[in-house]
Amino acid sequence: MHTFPATTRGLNFHEVAANAGQTAIIPSHPTANIHRWLGFALRGAIALVLLAALGGCSAIRLAYGQAPSLAYWWVDDFVDLTDAQSTALRKDIDTFFAWHRAQELPLYVERLEAWQTMATQDTTAEQSCQQFDILRVAYQRSVERSIEPFARLALSLQPDQFQHLARHHAKSSQKFADEWLDDGEEARRSRLFDKAIDRYETLYGDLSPAQRNALQARTKASGFDPVRVQAERKRRQADLLTTLKQAQAQPSQATALLRQWHNRVLNSPDPSYAAYSKALIREGCEQYAALHNTTNAQQRAHAAKTLKQYASDLIALQRTD
Repeated sequence: MHTFPATTRGLNFHEVAANAGQTAIIPSHPTANIHRWLGFALRGAIALVLLAALGGCSAIRLAYGQAPSLAYWWVDDFVDLTDAQSTALRKDIDTFFAWHRAQELPLYVERLEAWQTMATQDTTAEQSCQQFDILRVAYQRSVERSIEPFARLALSLQPDQFQHLARHHAKSSQKFADEWLDDGEEARRSRLFDKAIDRYETLYGDLSPAQRNALQARTKASGFDPVRVQAERKRRQADLLTTLKQAQAQPSQATALLRQWHNRVLNSPDPSYAAYSKALIREGCEQYAALHNTTNAQQRAHAAKTLKQYASDLIALQRTD
């Protein structure tokens, strides 16, 4: 199966999945932010599929069909792959998505079907966080599947590719600063509100003025701290570079070292950041439950219909050869 159709290299796939790569960094609907070494490739493709559950029907099929190509270009953007690395990576990505289509998509369909029922009922923050945890487990299964191939790639990296990765990290940090640090508090809160409105209206349709006001109040009170987030991003970046070099020094331990690095991404070794991340996830669960419980019958019917269409799209994807 040919999974690398022509695609625009400049397409910013990183932006599509960036929030998923930063666990609980941007507060949102708890099912939207589950989901950089592992992160900037297959992890991003996986996240795109999960995020599509709050995106658009046509976007799911398009995103999943493009995901292998986008995952490849994402990695290439980070390390500037050689021809030999490209060939091996393309094969590994094809293998991953063959597994993912067969094993994971049916589970996503089951989850979407459950959400259709849940969409018609009131909920709680606890129930919302349970759904977050279910998707996080699915994400971790996919990450575990991709660790070994990326360990092999890590062992083949050359000094100039490490430098390329470091430059990419610097650009990424600057872009984050441009978006979240340099415009002031008011602009940051406005951006959080706009992102939240976009997510919720995709699922429920138009929100009422009262719902918008309540959501705006919650985003204004959000504990999101971009200064703290930026520090954690840089910690992860430095940790990644160190881990990759350790893997090359200890080839037999490469897979274990990358797994340990990813565990430190999901569970920061900084206790204060780990607590902050946990609190932000809880905040997202509470935000979603509060908004959902104000929705009327028409909005809930819209959500159920949207989720049903997403499930249909994933079923169709499973049938695609």
